[in-house]
Amino acid sequence: MKERLFLRLAGDATCGPETTAPASTLASFPVAEPLRGHVSQILAYRETLPQGQTLTERVLPDGAIRLMFDFADVPCAGAARGPSMRVAGASAAATVLQLSGRLEGISVALHPGAAATLLGMPAGEVENHAISLETLWGAEAHALAERMAGAKDDASRVALLTAALQRKTSGAATLNQQRAGHAARLVTRSGGRLSLRQTAEAVNVGERRLQQLFFEHVGMPFRAWSRLARLHACLRLIRRQPDPAWADVAAEAGFYDQAHLANEFRALCGLSPTLFLQRGMPEVAQSSKTGH
Repeated sequence: MKERLFLRLAGDATCGPETTAPASTLASFPVAEPLRGHVSQILAYRETLPQGQTLTERVLPDGAIRLMFDFADVPCAGAARGPSMRVAGASAAATVLQLSGRLEGISVALHPGAAATLLGMPAGEVENHAISLETLWGAEAHALAERMAGAKDDASRVALLTAALQRKTSGAATLNQQRAGHAARLVTRSGGRLSLRQTAEAVNVGERRLQQLFFEHVGMPFRAWSRLARLHACLRLIRRQPDPAWADVAAEAGFYDQAHLANEFRALCGLSPTLFLQRGMPEVAQSSKTGH
């Protein structure tokens, strides 16, 4: 089977239209009001692959830290198998999963600035890798995972997880958390066009301090977040254009030129623009003028 894609941008209900995972295997749950400042999405997944089949799935980066609870065969990257309850750090690169057997679990995407409250640790400490949630929450994590595994359905699992997360959010966000979250949103809204200096001035901190805030609360360097914001702006443009003219897309999304766009696609997605369209938007790829 061909490699399939998963992509979710801010505002996508469950996943983006480029996602080629079967829609019937995914279900998005509403985030409870007390958690909306911390959690951007709660997603349940259930799928059983044919016996003996291994499926490759490329998850394109959105910059979010995630809590992952797996209740069947644990998805893995390469040959390494992760824990059944883990924190997957923010990344500016695609994650390639080798999936097999039965897949069943819950994924929670966090907003920038939420890691300190919900996890009690600097977000940058898990950049580009995953750790067991039990390392951070102790026996509470194991007990929660056991209760969720025994729940009758996904809605019940989400209710248990929501209650646990709400217990972690009793206090108000600190000024530094607020500044980091605000800075991340400003960069995203600008499509990555705001410079470090401009963003620092907007949130009333120095440039070095802003870089520290991104490590502590966003989970990746300022430059990496800006590159993702520009990529996401580009992806949104492609969604609106049935036949993308790449030089125009590059200029509108803030790339230096078409070659710069192609290089960033490869660096952040692990795919050329052509392959991205072929795998995620084949109806567009058939008429695309791209030369990359």
